[in-house]
Amino acid sequence: MPVRQVLCLLPLLLVTVVAVRHRSVLAEGFVQLRGAEWPWLLAAVGATCLTWVAAAVTRQGALVERLPARRLLATQFAAGAANHLLPTGLGASAVNLRFMAVCGVPLARSSAALALYLLAEGVARVGLLAVLLLVFPDALRLGSLLPDGVLGPLLGALGVAALVATGVLVLVRRLRSAVCSFLRTALGEARSVHTRPARALALWGGSLAFPVLQAAGLAAVGRALGLPVPVAHVAVAYLAATVAVALVPTPGGIGSVEAALVVALVAAGGPVALATAVVLAFRIITVWLPLLPGALTLGALVRLKVI
Repeated sequence: MPVRQVLCLLPLLLVTVVAVRHRSVLAEGFVQLRGAEWPWLLAAVGATCLTWVAAAVTRQGALVERLPARRLLATQFAAGAANHLLPTGLGASAVNLRFMAVCGVPLARSSAALALYLLAEGVARVGLLAVLLLVFPDALRLGSLLPDGVLGPLLGALGVAALVATGVLVLVRRLRSAVCSFLRTALGEARSVHTRPARALALWGGSLAFPVLQAAGLAAVGRALGLPVPVAHVAVAYLAATVAVALVPTPGGIGSVEAALVVALVAAGGPVALATAVVLAFRIITVWLPLLPGALTLGALVRLKVI
């Protein structure tokens, strides 16, 4: 069908548009890679590849039904590309919902599995950050980066937003009914998953492995470029930066993630110029190098009707 052919080509078109818009970042990132220690860069590439395995394991852990392993792994690779071409989370969510629909999972249950995946990933990331901050309380020096008095208004704004959302749910009956229905389905799916030890282990093990592998990739790039920051502090910086930008609606966090990572690495004790070089090289490895093959995989999966 012409529509399916257009959908196959659309990822490549989006890759071209994004690459052209960020060509200066790409050029600078490749310049930084030329002077790096290649064994550490290869370690970063290996950690990046393992993140797709961790994502596939977590996706399977969030659903009782067994999904085809190879197609699930290919879908996570393609979803990574989609996530960098659309606002954060939407691309990967759409790809995975479509994949589960093709596998015969009803929309209500696939949506519940997606929500469980996002919850587990968020809890694991924030929990890991909290543990590392307790163990390494001096890992980040935020006092010099945050203006005086900014934390109170920020927390107040978040509280107001939560109150507004709660008020809307209370006042709008249809929305309240839809949310309650979804929560019942999601809680039922979560109970079913946690009655199966293998599924629960996959869900929480994969959720923890994903940010650990990403932080390990950043630490490896830091070692490759000689960043004078301990590995544990790099991990704290990575987790703090990604938690901070989790709600920023930019394609794959492009722009916002780079800025947050640079700020976090500087707060961890890295020089500004070197921290910027590390972040650019890290994003080349984790975003830009997989983007074209990921888009090609996405188009192939659409053509083969896997998604």
